[in-house]
Amino acid sequence: MKIKADSKAKVSFNNHVDYCIGTGRMGLALTKEYYEELKLTQEEIGFSHIRGHGLFTDDMAIYHEYEIDGKKIIEYNYTYLDRVLDMYQSLGLAPFFELGFMPKKMASGEQAIFYWKGNTTPPKDYKDWADMVSAMLKHCVDRYGEQVYDWPIEVWNEPNLPGFWKDADMNEYFKLFEVSYKAVKKVSKKFKVGGPAVCGIRDEFWIRSFLDFCVKKKLKPDFVTRHHYTTEMPERDRHYGYQRLSDPEMGFANLKTSRDAIDSYPEFKGLPIHITEFNTSYIPNNPIHDTNINAAYMAQQLSRLGDVNESYSYWTFGDVFEEMGVPFSQFHGGFGLVAHHCIPKPTFWTFAFFKKLKKFGEKCIYKDDTTVLVADGKGGYAGVIWNMSAKDTDAEVTVELDAKLKADVKNGGKYTVLSELVDEKVCNPLKIWHDLGEPRYPSDAQVDIIKKGSKPLSASSVVEAKAGKLTINFKLGAYGILFFTVNPLEFEGDAGYNYEKIEKVSCADLKKFGKKTATGKTEAKKTAAKKSAAKK
Repeated sequence: MKIKADSKAKVSFNNHVDYCIGTGRMGLALTKEYYEELKLTQEEIGFSHIRGHGLFTDDMAIYHEYEIDGKKIIEYNYTYLDRVLDMYQSLGLAPFFELGFMPKKMASGEQAIFYWKGNTTPPKDYKDWADMVSAMLKHCVDRYGEQVYDWPIEVWNEPNLPGFWKDADMNEYFKLFEVSYKAVKKVSKKFKVGGPAVCGIRDEFWIRSFLDFCVKKKLKPDFVTRHHYTTEMPERDRHYGYQRLSDPEMGFANLKTSRDAIDSYPEFKGLPIHITEFNTSYIPNNPIHDTNINAAYMAQQLSRLGDVNESYSYWTFGDVFEEMGVPFSQFHGGFGLVAHHCIPKPTFWTFAFFKKLKKFGEKCIYKDDTTVLVADGKGGYAGVIWNMSAKDTDAEVTVELDAKLKADVKNGGKYTVLSELVDEKVCNPLKIWHDLGEPRYPSDAQVDIIKKGSKPLSASSVVEAKAGKLTINFKLGAYGILFFTVNPLEFEGDAGYNYEKIEKVSCADLKKFGKKTATGKTEAKKTAAKKSAAKK
């Protein structure tokens, strides 16, 4: 494959890779492993926001209701909320609040979802719900200041699915949204509120109905939210589910229907869309999440999700996650970018590479279904290339930059090429774990071995620009992802230091030495044989 790029070209590429990351329920943020996985994620990638479930579930202990002398008393407790938000702040994160699920004492029913029993019924009293929402936000403003106004707020999660909202009752959800919207704006109109956070089933119908309702009620949502998953129905095998990846073009086309639906309303044209969850599989026990296949597939997703969406939040950063119960094994198909024991999965590096791409330069000069190239405007270039070809198939990639390169007249037209490669051979912690016998609870020594095989392979070279062209050759293994930078060689060096001279000086006589050593061993064997014969 040959890629030709012109530094003067300007290609549409909206790289919002670092806006938001997903998490399991908020209460899990109180655990040590959660913090360690999130800290690693922030150090290597660095997201701005974090979004998950469980803000108002009972393990966060915010809502308290009891009766004294026949009178209902309501109190709020922010001890755990403050701990979690303080931790997020220390790691450079702001919450993307999801308002849910329902506190049990406020709930109108018993329906719940997940291992941790998140109640998914409407409130008995919508005033109690509104008061709780307003009080929580007032507390955050008092504690964290005006930055809180920039924390996005989403009302509920996937109300179009009956498991997440009783009977998937659309009208009841719209009531919840209206009450929540007004409760938020009552605290400050500076807050940004959106919904309906739909996933899969009749998503376009729900979004249009949601906007119709907002028009009717004269509500002005600040953004629309939806989810995006790209696998077919799962094939179950005991603890696990296996799913075929869907055609990515189908997913991109589906996302476009949301953009078109919103833009068809004069009141809402151009309204931002936040994908508050996306991944390949939508179940937390699909082994594909742990693979290089997932990593390469995600590269194409990241190259195009910004086309019609303001942000897209990968579900999730880590495998501290309990929707279907506590995982049984080290690798278990969890959603996370990071596996237990802080082992980064291949997809972790896909995100890290796109973040590096963003930091390198905003000007995109080339993009297709396998490659994104950007320029920094100073004579440097960076790119991400991925290979979604069949297993055991390598991809030969030639990148030709057709430009008037600044290095042509400096240092002999030489450029330094740095690369980081992730593929099934050089960065595949899942395979190492498999080859170790798939230990469900690996020892420290086993964890150390797996970690050593979970990092990209780094390489460097120097290439020379000729006649305004720079040609670089790469080789990607099956499901490989490669990040590279190209910069004019800025040679400094020290007086008398000659890299090319090292081998000549150090190794000139080694061949002779090798022959002498071999001859000496032969003579020693002959002498030993003669001595042995003489004794006999």
